[in-house]
Amino acid sequence: MTEDIGAFVPGPRIHIEGRPSGPLAGLTFAVKDLFDIAGVPTGGGNHDWPTGRPIPTQHAWAVQALLDGGATLIGKTITDEVSLGILGENAFDGTPINVRAPGRVAGGSSSGSAAAVAAGICDTALGTDTGGSVRVPASFCGLYGIRPTHGRLDVTGMMSQAPTSDTTGWFARDAATFARVSSVLLQEEIPTTLPTKLVIAMDAFGFADAPVAAALQPMVARLAALIGASREEVMAPQGLSVWARAQRTLQPVEAYNTFKDWLDERNPRFAFSVARNLVMGSMVPDSERGWANLMRQEARGRMAWLLPSGTILCLPTTPFPAPLRGQRLSMLDPLRDRITCLCAQGGLAGHPQVNLPGATIDGLPIGLSIIGPRGSDATLVAVARAMEEQA
Repeated sequence: MTEDIGAFVPGPRIHIEGRPSGPLAGLTFAVKDLFDIAGVPTGGGNHDWPTGRPIPTQHAWAVQALLDGGATLIGKTITDEVSLGILGENAFDGTPINVRAPGRVAGGSSSGSAAAVAAGICDTALGTDTGGSVRVPASFCGLYGIRPTHGRLDVTGMMSQAPTSDTTGWFARDAATFARVSSVLLQEEIPTTLPTKLVIAMDAFGFADAPVAAALQPMVARLAALIGASREEVMAPQGLSVWARAQRTLQPVEAYNTFKDWLDERNPRFAFSVARNLVMGSMVPDSERGWANLMRQEARGRMAWLLPSGTILCLPTTPFPAPLRGQRLSMLDPLRDRITCLCAQGGLAGHPQVNLPGATIDGLPIGLSIIGPRGSDATLVAVARAMEEQA
């Protein structure tokens, strides 16, 4: 595979060798341009973001962990502007090519990282997930991808957007590599024991496009056979769209608060859709924030009840495969809203979630997600590995 897929930020490519004897020796990785690399400006997907900022003097925690683990860094990848996007189209740096779905987006905001792994340019790549930015591109590109338990990983050196939802995540093409990388970043061995109960989120399957639900059924059947006991439940009794509304209230408010001083000082350039999101975040009334925080508490309670120890839940990662590139905003906005309906539980409740590849619709990848109790990240990785071994 050539490297001319537009996954990497413009400019000279970075190359930093990993520790020769580490458990990840021989692997290569790339990092989303939200992570600090010593001596390299952090671009944040916006050409005005680095202006006036000091160049980092040390690597982000996750970057250093992979280097110490033995993996070799080969470059920084394109992101949606300041991570405010879910489809992976950047007005400044372009749209990475999704080799698994030609003519379609890779998904954002970790688009470059997912595209590079899918194309075989690197073995793994770091992304971030606030509202779905690892889970969505993993689904669209046919990759393993993880949103860890919120607060589990050190995010030092990772550019923030909405701190109560921000997480570091990563991608891999195969479960063995995914498990190796996950063990290093989670700082624990991947277990051999698996959960004993599976919850199937029927409201999420009903919300997804009918061909998606149908395409995922063989994977659900394999997962149920692997776990041994399954039942159907409604994940969001208040409604998936209600949970999405709460996430779309809390996340833009936090994003605006994160960037407001920069906006005031620099008056930076943005694509319209990004600027609009920040403006909307600045206008959310206290009453809406109060309601959204209450809904977050309800979502956390529901997910905790559904997922006691030894239980996992499955749902479609996205309601449809990767959309076409270059569509009008009026076409994209409803797609973003539907994606949030299946991703909002991540930012609201903070549980770990792993995308499992393996299904397609007319050749386009679509992912099945598994969610576990808080802190069960390594167990989800074990399930991913067992699913691939069973296939």
